[in-house]
Amino acid sequence: MHRAIELAAVAESHNEVPVGAVLVKDGEIIAEGWNAAIGQHDATAHAEIVTIRQAGQTLQNYRLLDTTLYVTLEPCPMCAGALLHSRVGRIVFGAYDLKAGAAGTVLDLFKSQASYHYAEVAGGLLEEECRHQLQAFFKRRRKEIKAKKLEQNSEE
Repeated sequence: MHRAIELAAVAESHNEVPVGAVLVKDGEIIAEGWNAAIGQHDATAHAEIVTIRQAGQTLQNYRLLDTTLYVTLEPCPMCAGALLHSRVGRIVFGAYDLKAGAAGTVLDLFKSQASYHYAEVAGGLLEEECRHQLQAFFKRRRKEIKAKKLEQNSEE
């Protein structure tokens, strides 16, 4: 999870929401990623999706059996669906997502009877650190937006 937090900082340095992810197989990181939706103009470029795309290329297989994904924020419904389709066996996340969490907070796609694959899910690993990283980002972003509006108003 420490590496995922480092990757979230990379996302933030690119003005992306700071979420990072790593995929581990047999104790080795085989893929990693961070949010890139804004820079890539791609709503699907969440850290989890970027990571599983890279892992598929690394393994030359879309089925990522016997892997564990570490991600700094609870997966959203899109990412949860992709993780299920790719057969990731275990998902470990840091901060809970109170608005869109699909691993138990708002809904739980991993335990849904509609799912044909099940994954083990654990939340709250380094939760405080992951949550603080996200909160600090959004606090700073709101402050920047407010400052920009004040500047625009003073120019008018």
